[in-house]
Amino acid sequence: MRCCFSAHLPALAALSAFPGPCEVLRSGARLAPALARSAAAAVRRARSPHPDDLSAVNLELVTLTEDSAVVSWYTGIPGTDDGLGHPLPAITEGEVVYGTHPGRLNRTASEGRPTAHHQVELTGLEPGQTYYYQARSRGVAATPTPLHLVRGNAVGTTAFGLGCGGGPYSFTTPQPPPGRHLLSIALCNDLHLGETTAGLVGGLPLLRGVGQQPGRAPYPELMSRALVEEARRRGADLLLAGGDISAGGSAHDLGEARRILDGFGTHGQDYFVVRGNHDRSHENDTFRSAFPVADGPGYFARDLGGLRIIGLDTYAKSGNGADAGGLGPEQLAWFTGRLREQPDQPTLVFGHHPLTVRDSIFPVTRGQQLDRRQARAIVAAYASAPGVFLHHAGHTHRNKRTLLLRAPHVTHQEVAAAKEYPGGFTLLRIHSGGYALNHYKAGATAARQWSERSRRVAAGLWPHHALGRSVTDRNSMRVHDMSGVGVLRTA
Repeated sequence: MRCCFSAHLPALAALSAFPGPCEVLRSGARLAPALARSAAAAVRRARSPHPDDLSAVNLELVTLTEDSAVVSWYTGIPGTDDGLGHPLPAITEGEVVYGTHPGRLNRTASEGRPTAHHQVELTGLEPGQTYYYQARSRGVAATPTPLHLVRGNAVGTTAFGLGCGGGPYSFTTPQPPPGRHLLSIALCNDLHLGETTAGLVGGLPLLRGVGQQPGRAPYPELMSRALVEEARRRGADLLLAGGDISAGGSAHDLGEARRILDGFGTHGQDYFVVRGNHDRSHENDTFRSAFPVADGPGYFARDLGGLRIIGLDTYAKSGNGADAGGLGPEQLAWFTGRLREQPDQPTLVFGHHPLTVRDSIFPVTRGQQLDRRQARAIVAAYASAPGVFLHHAGHTHRNKRTLLLRAPHVTHQEVAAAKEYPGGFTLLRIHSGGYALNHYKAGATAARQWSERSRRVAAGLWPHHALGRSVTDRNSMRVHDMSGVGVLRTA
């Protein structure tokens, strides 16, 4: 006789994808005032523009390494509106003045040509040094992306200059990872080939999506190509793509993703891919056809000169994609067994769903992370495997660094989506005595334009979620013994 409770299991599974009442109230208390301010700002912008007016906004310290920093901002024409509550672009020059004292900004870095989507890189910095800087366009100082909802800081490692309407702002460069450089790996996820509208958050009617401008290339394609180009330019030896390669698992979209990623190198040698919940398909296994895996249905381990890379399929289950991720018992047993065999080997794990989701401004549902029991089993395995140093995940479309008490030697790094703001990847630089994680935006002009346009996702609140509330959410360095890893030789 069939249990009457089991008849309701499909409905209960669907309900589990929705946030609980406490989550809704918590997020609502944060988001309602911000939505009201956005509406009021749209009304204020409805005035006649003056041709000489200029606004310099959305200043962000995107990347911070031991010897460099990348800052970006946008210049627009006040009083104009592109239809999404954002000023029309004002094409002009951009420069950053900086120095080691706030009263002596005696060094200058500038761009090669006028633009509205500014990105300036400061080079030749000293490790452990505090710098002060101001970004300017036509004499107007750029103001930061506001992260008040998360009490964040988009422009520095300290609060210096915040609230001053243009800075200068301050950051301190980190120390480099100890030892010699061995290899660099580009970490990316959520390419969503085939998607046409960004930001359809759970189908909520108040959070309308953002589409590409007419006549421009589909944004998933141009952002993926820009990612590959930027990763190569930044010296990546390998690329790991952590799921949601396509928007719906179609053979066409996965084939296009394969063609784009082949621009980086050879699949299974220069780059590796795992499946996400969006990559599931009711057709034949289109994902495995596009990206075949030798070890198992969708998971694998590779030893690259002493570095072990483990790729996980975190949606190895039936479902609609909105519920919690799952490995399946066979994959979980295989994974924990691999760690037990060689617990001290330097190991990087990547999969689509994170093990835990913390500090989100949006309601957190079970569907945003891996099944809780499996996540606990993985963390327990990490606690007994000191060689594991990094777990890279996507799915949340944000930059977030998390350390867990039970296995504090493992950095859990969520990486923002490649397909939309901030739009890029995280570069992992492995040295013999440690590693650094640094987020880079895709630098191509069309990618910068789409990144700025897509920051209006979720009624303009997307930066509070996606950028990272602090510089260390997207840039960090840790000491770890990598002495067993050799220098990677690539063709």
